[in-house]
Amino acid sequence: MNRSSQYDVVIIGAGMAGLAAGIRLAHFGKRVCIFERHNAPGGLNGFYSLAGRKYDVGLHAVTNFVRPEVKGTPLGKLLRQLRIDRSEFALCEQRCSAIRFGPDPGTELRFSNDPARLESAIAERFPAEIDGFRRLVARVRGHDDVALNSAFLSAREVVRTCIRDPLLEDMLFCPVMYYGSPTAGDMDFSQFVIMFKALFLEGFARPRDGVRVILRVLLDKYRRAGGERRMKCGVRRVLVRDGRATGVELDSGEEIVAAHVLSSIGSAETARLLAPPTADEANAVDRAPDAASGRLSFAETITILERQPAELGWGDDTIVFFNEGPRFDYRRPSAPVDVRSGVICFPNNFDYGDASLPEGVLRVTCLANPSFWIGRPPEAYAAAKREWYDAMQASALRHLPPLSGGLAAATRATDMFTPWTIQRYTGHLEGAIYGSPEKVRDGRTAVPNVYLCGTDQGFLGIIGAMLSGISMANFHILARS
Repeated sequence: MNRSSQYDVVIIGAGMAGLAAGIRLAHFGKRVCIFERHNAPGGLNGFYSLAGRKYDVGLHAVTNFVRPEVKGTPLGKLLRQLRIDRSEFALCEQRCSAIRFGPDPGTELRFSNDPARLESAIAERFPAEIDGFRRLVARVRGHDDVALNSAFLSAREVVRTCIRDPLLEDMLFCPVMYYGSPTAGDMDFSQFVIMFKALFLEGFARPRDGVRVILRVLLDKYRRAGGERRMKCGVRRVLVRDGRATGVELDSGEEIVAAHVLSSIGSAETARLLAPPTADEANAVDRAPDAASGRLSFAETITILERQPAELGWGDDTIVFFNEGPRFDYRRPSAPVDVRSGVICFPNNFDYGDASLPEGVLRVTCLANPSFWIGRPPEAYAAAKREWYDAMQASALRHLPPLSGGLAAATRATDMFTPWTIQRYTGHLEGAIYGSPEKVRDGRTAVPNVYLCGTDQGFLGIIGAMLSGISMANFHILARS
């Protein structure tokens, strides 16, 4: 690629938000370059190769899915703004998903991309709550969740004005929190609305070949629009003079001049680039996290199966959100992993038509404690991964039909990632998947021409991340051109 030392916009991070912002800016003639410290794009939603297989990271499903005839939705806006034909993403709908709260036999709510299915399930299982649920849906539909100046409003408090049964309240919060909440026990109502719409009023889909399909489309659009990208080329600090950013300094010491800097790496992480650490701090694996950084992270196991999940007797559920115990406890655990709740994903169980994935895949995600995992000595880390892989699988299996012969006999390969993996490969402090609980909706930082997009701007999910990049590019740069 052509390389320059002067740009209209420098973008830090080649995740979904950074790529989308780059495409939007390049479409309007801006000289833009994305700098990424690692060797692969995607950030929190990327992929890697291991023993000849491709493994998705982050992506269970693309939320906000709607069919082509449905207008006025985030997916439609995204496609228009980035000039993408929806066929390019090759999205295949989920079959059905479930929320299962134990102990056995427990309570189950099934839902799909048809909102009526969840409403029907609630009417059957919680007949006294159906009118309240409908009031909640009406309030969700009427809320302006993309306003850039909204103040924090407790989602729990709002939901309790409509839903009285604590079990139903927790069952509605479990998927929404696991797929988008940076806040322990609660979340901002605007973020709740974003995720409620994305999961329950719109739906799940996935390209058959996973997240790399989406990344290929974004990279191709960015390249064709004239954008530049430099991989394995991290930003060490943002250069500031007389109160404004003049550019960035790379890890190599090279200085890049830019009129604007757009950061997709998080608010606390961006603040560190504006006030770089001392040499001792930079070399300390356990440097104390910033007060504004997120504290919620996850561990995930990936199991490659010798057969399709349906052939093993697990049915056609796409995603299962599970919880054990009397209440759903969404917070940083004291144990290395909290196996009492989590998410089970079967990528095989999207509707691929006559095709199917070549191997069965079981993914299990649970809350994890970054303090345990980050900086652990290699041998102890490997041993802990083996121990907690087994514990996570055992917990998930309690919420699936019994497997004849056991899981080990049906397993071809396994892998697992932890908060340490996330911090190492994305730079998110403490492996905080959803970043800081304090979102910066207008994207502003302490420096007037440095802006945030992505996780800590506050639009959630894969579609939300891309819309965040687009919105911040439009609001702060293109609207002022």
